[in-house]
Amino acid sequence: MSRKIRVIVVDDSALVRSLLAEIINRQRDMECIGTANDPLIAREMIRELNPDVITLDVEMPRMDGIDFLGRLMRLRPMPVVMISTLTERGAEVTLIALELGAVDFVAKPRVGLASGLNELASQIVDKIRVAAVAQVRRMQREPVGTAAVANAAQPTASTASLLGRLSTEKLIFIGASTGGTEAIKEILVHLPADCPAIVITQHMPPGFTTSFAARLNGLCQITVKEAVHGERILPGHAYIAPGGKQFYVGRSGANYVAVVDDGPPVNRHKPSVEVLFKSAASVVGRNAFGIMLTGMGADGATAMREMKDAGSYNYVQDEASCIVFGMPREAIAKGAADEVLPLVQIAPALVTRLRGTSDRGYHRI
Repeated sequence: MSRKIRVIVVDDSALVRSLLAEIINRQRDMECIGTANDPLIAREMIRELNPDVITLDVEMPRMDGIDFLGRLMRLRPMPVVMISTLTERGAEVTLIALELGAVDFVAKPRVGLASGLNELASQIVDKIRVAAVAQVRRMQREPVGTAAVANAAQPTASTASLLGRLSTEKLIFIGASTGGTEAIKEILVHLPADCPAIVITQHMPPGFTTSFAARLNGLCQITVKEAVHGERILPGHAYIAPGGKQFYVGRSGANYVAVVDDGPPVNRHKPSVEVLFKSAASVVGRNAFGIMLTGMGADGATAMREMKDAGSYNYVQDEASCIVFGMPREAIAKGAADEVLPLVQIAPALVTRLRGTSDRGYHRI
């Protein structure tokens, strides 16, 4: 049998530490090798025990989880799963943690902690398993939200310039999961203000997508918002699937509209990339562009092939730049990719192709 995943739990709540340790130790493929009630103790424990994965509480005394994570990712990058609170403040801090290099997060309930964490047990251990195989990189810079970030995220001259007259018929579809918040940001900040409309499914729980959209909106030339059922999908806007809902594109006369409903999970996900991409194939056809980014599993791969068969042009993130090469690998295996590119090359390639289509002025439907 292969070696167990060795996990250290860092949380200031004794109850959460014992619950997480118990959940981890119930699994045949992982073990909790230590718990710490603050980051300073955790630092020594990490040095001594060399874990495969850390679970880290976002808000703690002495040194908060974010400060600790920032130092850890600069000095000793390793897979971290954040344990966040389901609050607006918790969502903001979680997004900073993902920018700093945390692989993923679990939102712990505000009430009924013991029963809530046990209900989340399968999600927690799934995310630990993903984190154990994730490609974690040394953090190069401070996270966004500061002036430093805004500057770091400035579009290049080649992508920032306007596209000129472009058909409102074109739509860009993006799907992502683990590692996707940063990958999506990398693409959107490099798109011009008159870009065709973008629709996005990022696997995220309720309460976090609102903060995610607001954070991106402050960094991008386009308007970024959470999708609202029935609204018209407009150029120069990006629409993010609300956590806990299904999101896809419909038509109302000549217009594309957002459909947000409470449909069942697909591929265990809600929102699901499969649901969004299927609407690209059936509603948008050859006016669609598809982008599959980092993520675990296969959600959206089959539908991306359907998009391609319906005439879309698809970009897939390459393995070297993915945090987890799951969904992109499956999309490639299905024959859904037109181009497989490093993350930083996807936006420039898309803009170049869009310029070509706008120059020719073709408005296909």
